[in-house]
Parts: sequence; structure tokens; C-alpha cells
Amino acid sequence: MTKTAWVFPGQGSQSLSMGLDLLELPAAKAKFAEAQEILGWSVTDICQSDADTLSRTLYTQPCLYVVESILADVLRQTEQPDLVAGHSLGEYIALYVAGVFDWSEGLRLVKRRAEIMDNVSGGMMAALINFDREQLEKLIAETTNVVIANDNSPSQAVISGTKGAVEIVMSLVKTKRAIPLNVSGAFHSPLMAAAATEFAEVLASVSFNPAEFPVLSNVDPVPSVDAEDLKQRLV
Repeated sequence: MTKTAWVFPGQGSQSLSMGLDLLELPAAKAKFAEAQEILGWSVTDICQSDADTLSRTLYTQPCLYVVESILADVLRQTEQPDLVAGHSLGEYIALYVAGVFDWSEGLRLVKRRAEIMDNVSGGMMAALINFDREQLEKLIAETTNVVIANDNSPSQAVISGTKGAVEIVMSLVKTKRAIPLNVSGAFHSPLMAAAATEFAEVLASVSFNPAEFPVLSNVDPVPSVDAEDLKQRLV
């Protein structure tokens, strides 16, 4: 029997006007209205503003959560996944789809996550494609304030750190392409340690449910349905 995995993208996948076509659906329109009550601002307004505003972490993460979760709800009217996963922020939509928390609780978590991460100034991330891994690892070891944040495949990785450190590695590493990511901070790096500690306190106050089907985490390749395990993997 064929099994299906739903994988949700994270920050950097946002685009202007995303989700606006969903306003034709009554259920989606109600979700956008509920989101405005929780956030204090309009997702559709931000998605119609400008690229710089939409790319600010404070807005990007809630906008992606709202749009992706609505799309998932539409898809669930005709089919169901056997396993879910998400890249960084996308993991929150995966957890919502798996029934780990309800939609509004998930949005409140994403709102606090975005606020905390938005307060961390500076830094950047860049994707490297078809690079010399041995050279990259050597450069990372020799350069302070930059790490391999996402080891996505043998031929694609993302580095994260201070702007200067990331640019140094980008300029020196042998790679087919080096692409600065459309994010506003050095996410998934030690520069986020204080933010991670603060967000862990937020997570501790929220109850998670066991997942209705397995969730594959960013930090552990073993699918899980355990509520506490899934919570710990978010920090």
C-alpha cells in the first residue's frame, strides 16, 4: 500500500500575495479573521504589503502558519497523510495536522516564537549547493560565529551565523551556488541560544497531545507520536 507524507516548508518560502485566493473559502476566511484577533494584525494585509515587511520574522512565521494550515485543512477534506514533517517553522503546521495542539494554540505558540526570534538582531543564513564538504567543514572550524545549521543532503547545506562570518565562508568555499536565504536572522545557530531558552519556558506552559500519526522532527530522524518527545524536539 502506498503511504503519503506531507512536508511543510518553513521561513524563506513566503511570497507576496500567498493565500489570498483562499479568501474565497468561507472556512478559510473565518480562520484569517480568527488569526487577526490572536495576532492583532491582518495576515492578508501583510501578505499584500511588501517583501521586506513579509520577510520580517515577526510577520513571516505567523503568516506561513496560517496559510499553510488552511491549505492543509483543504487537503484533508479529501485525503489524509500517513506521516507529517516540516522544515523549521513548518514543523508547527505538521504538529497541528497531527492533532498535537489545536489551531489557535499553535498560532499563539508561533506568535511568541516569532516575537522572541525577531528580537535577536543581526546574522544571516545561506544555502550552499554542490560544495566541497571537506573544505566547508575546515572553513567552519577556522571561522568563528558560523555553523552548519541545516545538513539537508550530501550536496546541499545551510550555514548560519553573523553576517561577516557567513560572507567569509561563502566567498572562500568551492560551491556551485551560494544563495543568501530570505530570513532575518542567524537561525539554528548558537546565536539563538538565549532565544531558545526563553521559548523553552513558553513551551513548558503548553499541553501537547499524542500525535494521531507519526511526526518526523528536524532534529531526530526517528518518527514519534509521543507528546513530550515532540515538544522537546522544538527547542
